Parts: sequence; structure tokens; C-alpha cells
Amino acid sequence: MTADSKPELLIFEHGDSKGICSRRLLEGGRLALPSCLQAVAVHPGVLADLAEVEVNLVSDEVIAGVHDQFMGDATATDVITFHHGEIFISVDTAEREGGRFGHGIQKEALLYLIHGLLHLNGHEDKDPDEREAMKKIQEGILELVWGEMSS
Repeated sequence: MTADSKPELLIFEHGDSKGICSRRLLEGGRLALPSCLQAVAVHPGVLADLAEVEVNLVSDEVIAGVHDQFMGDATATDVITFHHGEIFISVDTAEREGGRFGHGIQKEALLYLIHGLLHLNGHEDKDPDEREAMKKIQEGILELVWGEMSS
């Protein structure tokens, strides 16, 4: 890949997407990608080297199975990112949390996509300081992108 190229984002719906519009999620992801690539991370990332990033919209049940299989934790979670360029987003969690935070499922799913892209760019959230820094970056990108999509 050249310095000017970006990975292609692919969205796959596996079951009921709970009202997430995959076309809008793809649009938001494409708008967020340059900011995610520019967000400097402490750890080396792979995002710029990937030809594509596969985003899978799945249920809590499916993401819990993935979580268990690869991380030994059988609970549902919001997003799981694999460094080969695969992101799993729980539509059930996005529906619950988006409602809880008052901004809806679409914006919550976009937040999870941005979070996954930042992980691919080398950002981590295990350490409290890194988690806080990543949270600020992803929220800034989300607001920027959401504003562009809403105008």
C-alpha cells in the first residue's frame, strides 16, 4: 500500500442489524479513517498496512462466542478487534448503550467502529492512562464525523 492509500472498509450484517444502516456506518467509517490513521499511538499499528478492514455486525450471542473462543471470556462485549483487520460489533450492545447514552444505535455503532480502527492503528485501552487517551481521541473523531454526516 502507498502512503496515500487507505484500507477499504467492508460491512457485513450477520442477522438482525437492529436498525443500524450499514450504508451510513460505512460512510461514517470512511470519514473517520483519515483521523484514525493520523491519531498517533504509543504502540505500532497495522491499519495503514491493511488492504481492507472487515466489519461484522453481530448479536450479543455471537460476539460472546468470539470473546470466549479468542479471549477466554464468555460474556458479550461491545467491540472486538483482530489485528488482521477484522472488527466485530455487537448490535445488541449498541442498541442498549446507544439508548442509555441518548444518542441512538447508529452513533453508538459508529463509536465502536472508530474504537476498532484506533486499535488497528496501535491504540490500547488496557492501561488506565492509555484508555483515557483513547477515549478522548475516539470521542473527538466521533463528534467530528457525526457532524459531517448530519450536515
